[in-house]
Amino acid sequence: MDAADFSAVLSEVRRFVRDRVVPLEAEIDEKDEMPSDIREAAKKMGLFGFALPEEYGGLGLSMYEEAQLMFELGYTTPSLRSMFGTNNGIAGHVLMVGGTEEQKAHWLPRIASGDVLASFALTEPEAGSDPSTLTTKAHLDGDEWVINGAKRYITNAPLADVFMVFARTDPDAPRTRGISTFLVPAGTPGLTVAPKDHKMGQFGAWTADVFFDDVRVPASALVGGEDGLNRGFGTAMGCIAHGRVHISALMVGMAERLVDESVAYASTRKQSGKLIGSFQLVQGLIADSQTDYYAGRATVLEAARAFDAGTDTKIGPSCTKYFASEMVWRVADRAVQIHGGAGYMRGVTVERFYRDARLFRIYEGTSQVQQVIIAKALLGEAARG
Repeated sequence: MDAADFSAVLSEVRRFVRDRVVPLEAEIDEKDEMPSDIREAAKKMGLFGFALPEEYGGLGLSMYEEAQLMFELGYTTPSLRSMFGTNNGIAGHVLMVGGTEEQKAHWLPRIASGDVLASFALTEPEAGSDPSTLTTKAHLDGDEWVINGAKRYITNAPLADVFMVFARTDPDAPRTRGISTFLVPAGTPGLTVAPKDHKMGQFGAWTADVFFDDVRVPASALVGGEDGLNRGFGTAMGCIAHGRVHISALMVGMAERLVDESVAYASTRKQSGKLIGSFQLVQGLIADSQTDYYAGRATVLEAARAFDAGTDTKIGPSCTKYFASEMVWRVADRAVQIHGGAGYMRGVTVERFYRDARLFRIYEGTSQVQQVIIAKALLGEAARG
């Protein structure tokens, strides 16, 4: 995107987030629902397709541009980003990376506009950070695929119009092979979405279990057509790598907000007749959080540059996701500490962000899984003993 146009997009999103969404955060958290007018405004701004190609109606942002956009979106409740993040990220990228031209032409323009909400159905009760162990199965019956299995914690499942479903199509293949991806529209007979999960935080972003009981889809539902058969795991990993940089940038935006909240509170709250910002131990907490935020921002931007260049699409995304998720948790914890007892009270911004931040160390691959990915990539055969 032209630099001037991109700058205008960032400015518009910044105003939208701070003027319209931030004042609604407590309401979104309490009602566990994103207001419909915010959803419609996000559609008009092109936020459902910022990472999708322009030829399909998206904004076509690079990873580096996307990271900067996510810094702005991360300044408020993460449920805002969750509303359209899957369309741009792991679900939309399934089609971008592995779809046929016909599948892209049919689905991507509607995904980019927000007319279709997509879900990425990969995680299972016993296959989370390591999806190679998934047990959902699909077999060919005439000219239809029949899918059976269950998925867990699927973002936007209660609202989704289409699911990108990963299923094992070759049970005899090694774990990372024999997996394919299918486009399954909501309402397909045999597809059931459970009631939404009641989570610790990130209210307004809905997840739910999804069940497949002899779900039949046409052969054309196989992502990539015949060429996509048994290639789903590679497609998933490519999408997840992009998602790790994407979500890391969101965490940086959240860290910025937490620092701002901490500074504002320390600049107005008094103890013993003095502003707590004059206490050096409080100053130390704020300095540590600002340093963490600064390092996280630099790490994400470097990972985004390398991702765009194609020079690092594995270690970099894992490094930045690992660092950013641990970083924002530290910043959130310090923010609560600076607020003291007030920081433990519902209705206080840092308390809500503290709950919201905890999930980041788990999804898109846990911190422990990121450590393993990074170490194995560096050590090679030595990591196997």
